[in-house]
Amino acid sequence: MSTTGLGPAARGPEFVSPTVDPPSFVAPSSVLPPSARSAARRPPMLLITGLAVVVVAAGAGGAAGYLAGRDGPPPTPYTSSGGPADLVGAAARTLPGVVSVQVRTASGGASGSGFVFDDRGHIVTNNHVVAAGGAVTIVGSDGRRLDADVVGTDPGNDIAVLRVSPSAALRPLAFADPSRTRVGEPVLAVGSPLGLSGTVTAGIVSALDRQVRLGGAARQTAVQTDASVNPGNSGGPLVNARGEVVGVNTAIATLEGGGSIGIGFAVPIERARQVTDDIIARG
Repeated sequence: MSTTGLGPAARGPEFVSPTVDPPSFVAPSSVLPPSARSAARRPPMLLITGLAVVVVAAGAGGAAGYLAGRDGPPPTPYTSSGGPADLVGAAARTLPGVVSVQVRTASGGASGSGFVFDDRGHIVTNNHVVAAGGAVTIVGSDGRRLDADVVGTDPGNDIAVLRVSPSAALRPLAFADPSRTRVGEPVLAVGSPLGLSGTVTAGIVSALDRQVRLGGAARQTAVQTDASVNPGNSGGPLVNARGEVVGVNTAIATLEGGGSIGIGFAVPIERARQVTDDIIARG
């Protein structure tokens, strides 16, 4: 079993399905030092079906399709319950509050995503994006680069808080009411997969309160989504059709170290919000 994360040091959440034995793990990165890239190329040890968890947060894929009857009328667009028109509006509201996170170290670097938490310049991302240390820079939706300080981290929840100089171009995102989140509702994952900033992909909430290991030894609840996760998405928001943050995209399951198989996980916003508030209070 091997674990590597998005930074130079070995790092990654360990997901264990409630119904199968522990799988092997492999984590891709869009930016890895030579030693980590070499380790990543080694064939993973496969247990059970070779299920692996990748420490990169999700970009959602696999939106629900519509099968029209052969002789029936064309499908009617659904807009007021989270359909395409709502997701267009959600993307427009979310993108100004999402940033790319870039980390530079002496031996390499890492990249990820984050979102604006408040109007004081606090940014939420994943701990594994900044765990290796180094200089941190964020890039806003307008292309502006800002140096960021790490206020604090919570490895067990895979949450880190950054701080930059407050800017009118950085718009805080709204947070979802957890009691209103439903299985099957449409969601968007927003971030910078493979360095492609401002990328938006769509999916649904596949499950709530899924027991997984996102950063520590203990299992915790996570929002499961049919997310298409790629390196660089880590720490970006999973938002509903109202543009409210449902969770912080963190990991996906893969087969034999490959790409997404439609099983992604996000730290629920209620826990991410509490952890962030605690970090800010301590910082």
